[in-house]
Amino acid sequence: MFTDETKDDGSAELGERTFVIHPHPKSKTDYARGPEARLQEICGLAEAIDLDIIAKEVVTFGKIKPGSYFGKGTCERLDAIVKANDIRIIIVDTQLSPVQQRNLERAWDCKVLDRTGIILEIFGERARTKEGVLQVELAHMTYQRSRLVRSWTHLERQRGGAGFMGGPGETQIEVDRRLIDQRISKLKRQLKDVKRTRELHRTARRKVPYPIVALVGYTNAGKSTLFNQLTNSDVFVKDQLFATLDPTMRSIKLPNGRDIILSDTVGFISDLPHELVDSFHATLEEVLEAQVVVHVRDIAHPDTDAQSADVSEVLKELGLGDVALQETLIEVRNKIDLLDAEQVDIHSNTAIRSSHPVILTSAVTSQGIEDFLLSIEARLAQAMATVEVKVEFAEGKKLSWIYAHGEVLDRTDDEDSIRLTVRFDDANFQRFQNM
Repeated sequence: MFTDETKDDGSAELGERTFVIHPHPKSKTDYARGPEARLQEICGLAEAIDLDIIAKEVVTFGKIKPGSYFGKGTCERLDAIVKANDIRIIIVDTQLSPVQQRNLERAWDCKVLDRTGIILEIFGERARTKEGVLQVELAHMTYQRSRLVRSWTHLERQRGGAGFMGGPGETQIEVDRRLIDQRISKLKRQLKDVKRTRELHRTARRKVPYPIVALVGYTNAGKSTLFNQLTNSDVFVKDQLFATLDPTMRSIKLPNGRDIILSDTVGFISDLPHELVDSFHATLEEVLEAQVVVHVRDIAHPDTDAQSADVSEVLKELGLGDVALQETLIEVRNKIDLLDAEQVDIHSNTAIRSSHPVILTSAVTSQGIEDFLLSIEARLAQAMATVEVKVEFAEGKKLSWIYAHGEVLDRTDDEDSIRLTVRFDDANFQRFQNM
């Protein structure tokens, strides 16, 4: 399948003319997503950095060639498309080896990006905070280090040795690799400081302490829209993959009056580059600190089940296993405004039978938001201790502290004291016992 998508106004510049390819092996039929869906997703990634998609194609092949990924005939056929359409960038939706990437660039005489490369490009453009910029640069340098086998001829030149020793000296590729290694070491040191700062922030929050509720999910599932709906914030929202990168935190109040911290994290995606997972670990660790993990799903997406499986896989990589998630997870099936009544009924029935809380919402119309907040309250209550407390009338300060840091379920005023039934989280229960 080849599709010509040249813009009507002819405004595309030569340097942005892009050909998107999704390779699909003939031998495998057990994919969670179909090839057309995968092609659509990689096109979405290209559009996220304003590349002009001139052509797109699912390329079916038999066996991966170690040197060029595709066979000779396929490379020649695709080269004809490249030449006929003045293509300057080709995106291949897979992870290419450095040698494969170099050989394809030579064969097609244009820039080739694999799946990891295009995601890194997006992250590089979207990162705004100092921490985000450092994390993206580290991921890029780690990725680039293995790619010094490109067609750059200057990498093969040698410089003479110093003094009387003579000898060939370092090749340029060795110099470049050494400089990249030095930069990687410096970035890692800077990110250690970032991690230390984040830990200080977490320690400060534990002293307050407000429970943390982390929003996670596949990119473009509607996390930021839901976040804005709950917090009255203006986090950037767009129908676009990876519209927001840098994590955002806001304090909100639950219906029972309890304050929590809501955290909007970076979206996940299938085949997320390990370089990014490693670099963003300090950011993603916020999820590990959360008392409640909210998995936001785009339930109207045709590949919603596969996306859900990808998110679960990344959470496991971070250290959140099935047992931990069973105690903290809330599943939010978002975008129900895009479903018909019959589909909503089906999801309502499956939600009842789920082993964890499932809430149907529309972040755009606010449908289900109240149920979602009540579900957070219930999840937090499961991890809290309920105690009977007796407070003398003269202990006004203590009574005020209990109301501020606990959830008062029942109160009885006797002649000489006040009897309360209070629910505390672990940290505040310890503080209460030490009063």
